[in-house]
Amino acid sequence: MIKNDLFLRALKGETVERPPVWMMRQAGRYLPEFMEIKKKYDFFTRCQTPELASEITVQPIRRFGMDAAILFSDILVVPQAMDIEVQMKTNFGPYLPKPVRTQDDVDRVIVPDVNDALGYVMDAIKATKEKLNDEVPLIGFAGSPWTILCYCVQGQGSKTFDRAKEMCFTQPEAAHALLQKITDTTIAYLKAKVKAGVNAVQVFDSWGGMLSPVDYQEFSWQYIQQIIDALKDEAPVIVFGKGCWFALGEMAKSGAAALGVDWTCSAKNARYLSGGHITLQGNFDPARLLSPPSDIKKMVTQMINEFGKDRYVANLGHGILPNVPLENAKAFIDAVKEYRQ
Repeated sequence: MIKNDLFLRALKGETVERPPVWMMRQAGRYLPEFMEIKKKYDFFTRCQTPELASEITVQPIRRFGMDAAILFSDILVVPQAMDIEVQMKTNFGPYLPKPVRTQDDVDRVIVPDVNDALGYVMDAIKATKEKLNDEVPLIGFAGSPWTILCYCVQGQGSKTFDRAKEMCFTQPEAAHALLQKITDTTIAYLKAKVKAGVNAVQVFDSWGGMLSPVDYQEFSWQYIQQIIDALKDEAPVIVFGKGCWFALGEMAKSGAAALGVDWTCSAKNARYLSGGHITLQGNFDPARLLSPPSDIKKMVTQMINEFGKDRYVANLGHGILPNVPLENAKAFIDAVKEYRQ
């Protein structure tokens, strides 16, 4: 039994004494203990070495005592497992030397045996569960099929993902074939994570907001829905679509346990658009963690008042920034833990 199950209770919509709190990207780059590990090992070595991944996962829990841990990994381990080369370049980000841009390219992409290709992730989950010792739940995650396609086709990060969109609009059959292969791999991957011990999963649709509402349904949402349908009876599924406020109504009917909201959508609008009966997660602007700690505490209290303490998970509206001072991150976590109506 998990000693602090506040997060899991909030996902079920139960009445809670206060909202649970965790932060996207909490395992990583703003922590000095993480930076020490980063000096010694490159990015994918950190992801692929269970001892390192598990240590990085528990570092923020030791320091700040969040109500959930999220496994240190990356969404791009999935295309790697599908035989698509992914490099992480310093001061550049992800780089895929051979982008997937034609039907022939798509045909070469494999749907792997995830336990073989991504066994190191399952080992990291088991090592993390040991370190956590049932103190708090562990979250596993994956990128949405559309977000993974964006990197596979573009070959790198982008402000527009114009090449990814071009492929979808000019070669829809190839795009859908790639999206389905990513979906099949992701479902198998998340199921394996649940079997290995994660207590909930989150799907990150980081680039969903790049699409119009109509294109979102065709190229992103229908594939996320497949993932929810396959996982929802095995573990709670959280869907976070950045910039996807327009889809909150549809998302709320999907069987997902909770929906992530970014900071561009107010609590009032998020509750209204999602119908008011599903757990919401978010949505503090990560850059606001650069404000003075006293201001952070006031804004966090206001945020909880606006969302309401039940059916709510306090979080950021995207990942924590690397330049956030530790005392400011602590102020955010403490403000939630000290919250009383």
